Amino acid sequence: QVQLVESGGGLAQPGGSLRLSCAASGNILFVMGWYRQAPGKQRELVADITRGGSTNYADFVKGRFTISRDNAKNTVYLQMNSLRPEDTAVYYCRCAVLGLWGQGTQVTVSP
Repeated sequence: QVQLVESGGGLAQPGGSLRLSCAASGNILFVMGWYRQAPGKQRELVADITRGGSTNYADFVKGRFTISRDNAKNTVYLQMNSLRPEDTAVYYCRCAVLGLWGQGTQVTVSP
């Protein structure tokens, strides 16, 4: 079964950038998404992408984040630019069709 492993989280200053990666252990043939969850908050969709590359973004990241995928490498990415403190959360890779979550990677945005 496909396993999802996120990487690339860390500390950034406001206005900075991070690039998250989600590596799958097998072929990813489905819509893939990035979600995030801040302490005490519900997990929320950040962006998703179809196998063919069609994308969807939450309003709060439009123009700042870019989701992409490399199906040959079985990897999904989230390029995060113009980061804000409110972007601080654990970010999770998601394959909804298979009901899979990655383990999460912490993103902290702080002066």
